[in-house]
Amino acid sequence: MATEVRSEDLERPLIRKKSVSARNEAGMKTVIDCDEFGKFVTDEPTPHGGTGEGPSPLQVVLGALCGCEGVTFRRTATELGFEYYGIEFEGAFTIDIRGRMGVAGVRPHFQTVRVQATVRTAESEDRLRSVVEETERRCPVYNLLSDAGVSLEMVWIRLG
Repeated sequence: MATEVRSEDLERPLIRKKSVSARNEAGMKTVIDCDEFGKFVTDEPTPHGGTGEGPSPLQVVLGALCGCEGVTFRRTATELGFEYYGIEFEGAFTIDIRGRMGVAGVRPHFQTVRVQATVRTAESEDRLRSVVEETERRCPVYNLLSDAGVSLEMVWIRLG
């Protein structure tokens, strides 16, 4: 059920709290419990010391970016009266693993993130650009990565 927000409500902070619990058994695999949404696993591939039972935590962050862009795009498109039929995301990242190995001065997180988002729509390129600009301004995960100094490239393609 959607919560209606009135313009006067935007005068003060609207804080929403979410939580997860997680368990790691002294290995690379962590089981994350999202309560009513079930559990998922993060891990590392076997060659990197993991069990290969799930995506790496950084893959999950990349997936979260795609998911968050999708949610934010939907909300923005609805507000702007933009019609579309779906989005296909393809993402990739690079890291310099020296950072996570403890080399001082090397960031242990993403160096670059690139996502291509193909939007199926009959709307114009200009209308798409308006929705994309507002989506990127509002998307929490996009802004988290951007504020962390990650070289972030979002490529939006219109497929008519």
